Amino acid sequence: MLDALSRALHLDDDGRLHLFRLAGFQPAPVAAASTQRVDVELARLLDAWPDQPALVVNRAYDVLAANTLGRALHSHSPFGTNLARLVFLDPAAEAFYADWAAAADGTVAGLRLAQGAAPDDARLSAVIAELMQRSEQFRTRWSAGDARGKRLSHKTFAHPLVGAIAVRTHHFDVRSAPGQELVVYRAEPGSTSAQNLALLGALATPVVERS
Repeated sequence: MLDALSRALHLDDDGRLHLFRLAGFQPAPVAAASTQRVDVELARLLDAWPDQPALVVNRAYDVLAANTLGRALHSHSPFGTNLARLVFLDPAAEAFYADWAAAADGTVAGLRLAQGAAPDDARLSAVIAELMQRSEQFRTRWSAGDARGKRLSHKTFAHPLVGAIAVRTHHFDVRSAPGQELVVYRAEPGSTSAQNLALLGALATPVVERS
C-alpha cells in the first residue's frame, strides 16, 4: 500500500523512504539500474580539479569519465580503462601499486559488495567471470568472501613516467546515477607527489602549435 501511495504521489527515493519511516516501516530497496552515461555537469566537475586526478567508475570499475590527470594516471597500462582488470591482469601492476596486496584486497572486496547490491549487473558479472578465469590471485581473494566499500585511504603509485605519487583517495557515490562512483586522488600541496602530478599533467597536455 505504501509503495502504491509513493507512486501515486510521484515520490523520489528519499520521499519514499521518509513515507515508510513515518509509517514505522523499512522499505524494501528499490532495484537500481546501472548506467554507463556520466552526467554532463559531473563531467564538467572533473575538469574543475585540474591538479587532482578525478574519475567516475561503475560497479565493474570501468572508467566512464576522467579529467586529464585521471586519464594520464592509468594511461600507461593497456588495462587502464578498467581498474579491476589493471590490478589483476597487467603484469606491471605490482610495480605500479606500492602496496599491491592492499589494492588487490580492496578491489575484490568492492566487487563482491557491488555484486551483492546488483546481482543482475551484466557488466559486473562479466568482469568477475573474466578475473576468475584469468587470475589465480583474484580467485584466492574471492574465495575469502570479504565484502566492503571504499573509504578514505592512502595510496602510492610508482608511475613509470614521473615516479612516486602518494595520494589520499576519496570516494563518493553518485546519487543521480546508482552504481557510479566519483574517485578523487589528492596529493599534499607542495609535496614531491604534487610536483610529480603536475609534471604528469604537463606531459599529458597536448602542445598547441601557433602559426
